[in-house]
Formats: sequence, C-alpha cells, structure tokens
Amino acid sequence: MRCPYCSELDDKVVDSRLADGGDAIRRRRECLGCGRRFTTYERLDPLPLQVRKRGGELEAFDRAKLARGIAQAVAGRPIAPVTVDAIAQEIEEQVRAAGPEVTSETVGLAVLEHLRALDPISYLRFASVYKGFEDIAEFEAEVSELQKHTAPKRRAPASP
Repeated sequence: MRCPYCSELDDKVVDSRLADGGDAIRRRRECLGCGRRFTTYERLDPLPLQVRKRGGELEAFDRAKLARGIAQAVAGRPIAPVTVDAIAQEIEEQVRAAGPEVTSETVGLAVLEHLRALDPISYLRFASVYKGFEDIAEFEAEVSELQKHTAPKRRAPASP
C-alpha cells in the first residue's frame, strides 16, 4: 500500500480489526520509509445486482436512485434523511439476499411495505406513482385499503 505521506510502497500492518458491523476490515499501517501511520479499509466487492424492469430490460441496481424515490415520497414529511438511507440500505440487503437478479416489482413492493409502516401520506404518494393510478377512484380504493391496516391515532381529550 502506498504511503499517503511519502509515497513509499513498503509498510507493515500494526493492527487489524472488524469495522462497519463486520462488513469491512480496518488496518492500521506503519510506513517503513517515513515511520508515519495511516489507516486503510478492506471491503468485499459486492456481486452485481440486476433489476429486471417491467419492459424486460435489465438495469444495474442503484441504491442512490432508490433513495431518491423514497426521498421524493417523504418530501415535506417529518422524516429524517437518515431514515431514508436506512430504508434504502435495508431494501438493498433484502433484495441482494434473494439473488443476483430481482424484479422492479419486488423493489417497489418492498418500498411500499416500508412506507406503509413509516408514514401513510408518504405511502400514498409512492403508491400513486408506482401503481399508476388512472383516476380518483383508484386513489380512494388505496386510501380505503390503507385505513383497514392502519390503527387510528388517538387524540388527547379536549380540556374544559
């Protein structure tokens, strides 16, 4: 590994440990040229994940694209960006576990599942685009279905 300080190629590893929940190895190295220490990370190069679109074409899975779609659905809602990233990461892990190829329908349904549990307004925004609602009746049917599976929120009693 080339030293970031003096560009020497010779170094020794002085410490190794797991990082990122076991997804990486953190190594402390000491340059044999200048004696300074630096850190490197070793990660597994993930297998490519392909998404089969509705038209049949294959596209590389793009977690950033997934996160953008989720972020559009939650825009203006009280949902932190870190939550959007966590959902995108969880969906990626879920679809990777299914194999090297997944359908766009599987990804979309996973997003709907997460948004239904997180925020009904965000769910409806995503569902209206994903399911391609043609008219208000389809939207109303989705709202009705969502209400069946969502517990009503209780309001505090009014003070006298």
